[in-house]
Amino acid sequence: MILGLTIPQFTTLHVAISLIGIGTGLVALPAFVRGRLLPRTTGIFLWTTLLTSLTGFLFPIVAFTPALGVGILSTLILVIAFAAYYGRKLAGRATTAYAVTATLALYLNLFVLVVQSFLKVPALNALAPTGTEGPFVAAQGALLIAAALFGYAAFKAARRRTATA
Repeated sequence: MILGLTIPQFTTLHVAISLIGIGTGLVALPAFVRGRLLPRTTGIFLWTTLLTSLTGFLFPIVAFTPALGVGILSTLILVIAFAAYYGRKLAGRATTAYAVTATLALYLNLFVLVVQSFLKVPALNALAPTGTEGPFVAAQGALLIAAALFGYAAFKAARRRTATA
């Protein structure tokens, strides 16, 4: 039991929180790139993404795993994103810090989504049962390229926003 829930129930909660974070991130960050700030959506994105990382630490841990490493990295990245967004209110260079860290946080959530999809979705698992096959590598490579391009656009948008402020 975790927080009064069975492990399957807690897993469902964890996944739901993660999907909310991904969905709101896929709305808030492109809006940011276009010069629009969506405070409510951004808040939901940041908090659910942080909650995704934190709830991940509540699963039984018997050894250090890549998932644990991603959770630690995501939490550290989100500390910076929170400081830039809530602490510095996107003033000055905080805008750039937010753009970079929010993009990285969304990427890490999407990275885990791809990993879990290949593990749990039978059709995807059949294509890459060990996670080292071409389809898995191609999916993660495409995600990395898309995240890098989007991150560059977010960085440029942050620089424009800082220059006009």
